[in-house]
Amino acid sequence: MKATRRAILAGLGVLATPALALEGRNDLRAALDAAEKDGDPAHLASFDARALPPGQRLDLLTARAGLVIDAKSATATGTERYALLLQQRSGTNVTPARTRRRLTRELARLTARADRLFLGLGRTRGSVGERYRALFGDPQWHYSDSDAGRDQAVADMNRVLAAARARVPALLGPVPPFCLDVTARQLSSAELAAGRGGYRELPTPGKPGAYVVDLKDISRRPSWSLTSAVHHELLPGHMTQMPMEALAAPHPLRLRYAPSYAEAWGMHAEQLAAADGVYTGDPLGELGHIHWLLFRVTRGLADLGIHLDGWSIDQARTQLITWQGEPGYFAPFEVDLPRLAKEPATRAGEAMAWLDLADTAARVRPAERVPFHQAMLRHGRMRTEAYGGWRDLT
Repeated sequence: MKATRRAILAGLGVLATPALALEGRNDLRAALDAAEKDGDPAHLASFDARALPPGQRLDLLTARAGLVIDAKSATATGTERYALLLQQRSGTNVTPARTRRRLTRELARLTARADRLFLGLGRTRGSVGERYRALFGDPQWHYSDSDAGRDQAVADMNRVLAAARARVPALLGPVPPFCLDVTARQLSSAELAAGRGGYRELPTPGKPGAYVVDLKDISRRPSWSLTSAVHHELLPGHMTQMPMEALAAPHPLRLRYAPSYAEAWGMHAEQLAAADGVYTGDPLGELGHIHWLLFRVTRGLADLGIHLDGWSIDQARTQLITWQGEPGYFAPFEVDLPRLAKEPATRAGEAMAWLDLADTAARVRPAERVPFHQAMLRHGRMRTEAYGGWRDLT
């Protein structure tokens, strides 16, 4: 694995860095292992983050932040505990009040954008949520509930993927070639019979990757909803971020204390494709893209509503229907809402990790966008407070 990792790093143009920048400091690794074992951040006190290579700097800063939050949350209750969980899942600079403001602002922006597109299509009656429900139910956009219909859906996804693959160099810069060796395929008959949901097979050197899409309830997968799913699940989304993170090999404490980053990158990837003109002349596809964004934003708001405002499951369901009309395919309300109630701050944390990433990217000069994306991918996941220091990760 080390030789493969070095070969890939060479392809990324970083093999000329000193050995320390590639391998890091063994004493830090031992200190992180000790901190992981007993939860004591004192193991990490003697290290200077500024003297470390980028990956280990992220390991150190992420572990320090997470361990401190864990210590505080051990005795916290109520709203204080929720605030700490939100910080644990996303970043120290994320508070419930800021989360509510940011998600509410994004909801208004996305709703207005969807409304304009619906009006352009002559769909003027009802709220945005009601119009989405009607659009989901319109059979002219449904694939047939047959082998031929499912084959067509996968073929359409792979056509989108081919165009997305061609966009990756301009959007992200160089990535390991194996990240591009991915495809969409459907669940096998045995997997369908077993009730398995969709899943990812990440690519590795010499082994192609795949997004194995769940098309059991194909009427809930209208054609206009799949383009954004390709960008999120495949390229430039999870099939770049996750394999590159595996190469970076973050310490387990970084995986624990930056859990929202993978979904943040997937959402950012959807927006990158949209900004690159994927939906030019395709208002239905753009509505599908906006629906996935609304899904993330409104789940975050429902998370806040349930845990801070005392919403019941039924209240949350009513509000989600008003906002987005239909749930995401893999998160029907009857499954997702009980999970939201059991996992406080998880969906709000994911939404804020994404929106903070999007806001940071929006401040980057056009000439620096590729270096920015390289910095956000090359060393693996990070917490939101690290985004602004991306230049130190290049």
